[in-house]
Parts: sequence; structure tokens; C-alpha cells
Amino acid sequence: MKIRLGLLGVADSFEIIQSVIIKYPEIICIPIECLTEEDLIKNVSPLLEEVDMWLCTGPITYKIVQEWKGIEAPVFYVTYTGSTLYKTVLQVLYEQKIEVDEISFDSNASMWEQALQEAGIKTKPRFVESEIISLEGLVQYHFELWKSGQTKAAITGHPIHHELRLLGVPTYRTLPSTMAVEAVLNNILRTYEMLHFKSTQIAVQIIEIDSFVGLIKDTFSTDEIFRIEIKYMEKLLSYTKKVHGSIKSSGFGRYVIFTTRGLLQDITGNFRQIPDIHDFDQASKEAVTCGIGIGQTVYDAEINAGNALLHAKECGKGTWMVCFDDKKIAGPLGKPEQLTYSYISEQLESISQQTSLSVITLNKLKSSLKKLSNDELNANELANYMQITPRSARRILTALEEKGFAQVVAEEKPHTRGRPRKIYKISHF
Repeated sequence: MKIRLGLLGVADSFEIIQSVIIKYPEIICIPIECLTEEDLIKNVSPLLEEVDMWLCTGPITYKIVQEWKGIEAPVFYVTYTGSTLYKTVLQVLYEQKIEVDEISFDSNASMWEQALQEAGIKTKPRFVESEIISLEGLVQYHFELWKSGQTKAAITGHPIHHELRLLGVPTYRTLPSTMAVEAVLNNILRTYEMLHFKSTQIAVQIIEIDSFVGLIKDTFSTDEIFRIEIKYMEKLLSYTKKVHGSIKSSGFGRYVIFTTRGLLQDITGNFRQIPDIHDFDQASKEAVTCGIGIGQTVYDAEINAGNALLHAKECGKGTWMVCFDDKKIAGPLGKPEQLTYSYISEQLESISQQTSLSVITLNKLKSSLKKLSNDELNANELANYMQITPRSARRILTALEEKGFAQVVAEEKPHTRGRPRKIYKISHF
């Protein structure tokens, strides 16, 4: 097992971190100096496919990476806690002869408070900035406090440390400790093992094909249907080879493909896109409905695939959904708006029995509310998020209203002609 680890941050921290990484033969380190988002675009983007995981030298670099949102692989950072922090604080207090509340910090306030308590210092820091992530903004933050006389020193990281020194601010640099580096490297190893285990999980696809899609009424025969079925089978055989799987027929128009999670995850873009099945035209794609199931055993994966297929059929022909081993459903694949929800809930079972709405429908509604970050919506918004017609959305909202799970809180007039749209507030979800 070899982990290709991209090391991101400032060069003066690389030496400390690499001196620890060298003790881990499983890790191949790729240091990349990055201070800004522009650095990430220029230096990291070309290496995204060549790196398994990423390690930032500190929290500031980590925040910049998170804000960039260009890395999908797991990203870690070296934490600055305990002795690393209070050692720096004590150095400032000793050399500058000042109080803790005369120092400016940039990081998590509770982290600094805990470090000070460990050092036996009861005074809490007054100036701790944890929201600003731009380097220029942090330099300005520390400098203005010092210039106005509110602080007499700053504790920060590179290159802010360097810039403040040039401006005349007494500045001290925090560097990672060996213990902190070892802790994050062990976490990286555990995460990699877990992901590797996940990639070998069983993946089952249950595919249903509607051979009547695209046929002209009254012009087809049994032989024509059989010919179309053979044609689909040939294409599925080619696709099965692509995922290094095996396929079996499970009745007319239904097929089961067995493969692994890792392979399927790769060709679906982490379960976001419908895989490209060779020679399938648009009509063929619309005829294929698929449920993907992930599990520790073939039995579990097949059960989950069946559940995913039921959810896919609810969304209409040509839909692909996936059910993971934790019973969470995701999809439709290939749609800009995807929902992720669990179909096991005693609360939703209870609401289902009272409203006659299926648990699947209620789960989708719950996921839609989570995506909206709001418990108020109209039928058109619900229809858009659940991929259903406005009429079906109104039926759902009316059913909930009748049983007290929703109430009309406002009405809005449409820009064009038509009746006012009711805005519902959903409760008990």
C-alpha cells in the first residue's frame, strides 16, 4: 500500500513535517508550496489525479483549500494545540514583557484559551480572528491592532509572520510539533484503509429495460421486441466488461450486474453521473432504469439495489438511484439537483400511516427541505427539488396540511396570470 500524499502550505513547515513522514514507508510525499488560491489553481490542479490525499501544513492553508473547493480527495491539516501553542505564547510574554490580552492571534479562540489554561495562564486572549482567510486580510488585521496601540505583538503563521515583521510588528511564528504531525499521519493511514475497504465493497446494479420505448404503435411484433432485447443485452455485456463485473438475466427486461463499489464510483463520478454505456442513444438511455446497491455481502447489496430501483421508478423511466450500505438513498444520477436521504425512520413511518404518503415520498420531502435550508416553500419549489409535477407537489402539501404537518403561512401572486401560490410551513420533520 502506497499513499500519494500532497503536502500543501509554506516551505518553512515542510522540513519539520517531512522529517516525520520519512518514518512512514507507506507514504510518498509530494510537497507543493501554496499560499493563495492562485497557487492552488496553478500548482495543484495539474496533480489532482496523481494524489490520493492532501495534508495542509496548518489551519490557514486548510481554510484557503476549503474555500477553493477544487479538491475532492480527503484533505487534512496539522493542528496547533497544546505545547506547540503555549510554548509560543510563553516566548512572547517573556521576551516582550506584556500581557496575553495585548497579543493578537488568528485561529480558533477556544484552541488558544485551552492552550493558555494548560500553561496555567488564566487571562483570556482579547483579539482572536478566525473568520478572515485571505493573507492580505490577516496582515491588515494584526497591523491595525498594533498600529492603534491595542496590541503589542502578534502570533501567526507564514507568510503573514514575514509581512508583519517588515511592517515593524513584533511577530512570532507557530510551527507544527512532531507529535501533531504523527497524529494527523496516523489519521491519514486509518482513513486510507477505510476508503480502500469501501472501494472493495460489493456493488449490484438492477437494470430494467423498457423495450417498448421508441417503438411506433401497432408496427411492432414479438420478434421485433426480442430483437431489441438482444440488442440491449449486447450493449450491457460491453458495459459489464467495462466495470469488470458479471451479468445475469432476472426475467424479461431485467438484468443484474455484479461489480465493486470502487469501479462503479469511478465511472459515475462518485455516484453523481449516469455511466456512459457504449452505443446507447438518447432513446436507449430513457428506456433504462437502474438501482445501484452497495453492501458488505452480495445479499445486502442486492437488497439495497432493489430499494434503489423502487426509488428510481418513482422518479420515472431512465432514472438511476443508489442505495448505500448505511441505507441512504442518493440521486437521481446525472441531475443537477440530487437528493440524499435515509429511507428508515420511525417518525416518517408514523407520518406515512397518517397521511397515506409513502415513506419514500416523505424522505424526499425531508431531503428537499434540508437542501433549501428552509421549512417554508410552495408547490413549484417542492416540484423542482423532488423532480415531480407541481400537481403532485400540491397533492403532497395538501395531504400534510390536512393532518397538521403543514400549514399555509402566506400567499404570493405570480408574475403572470394564475391563482396565488400558497406558501406552506412544514413541521414535525
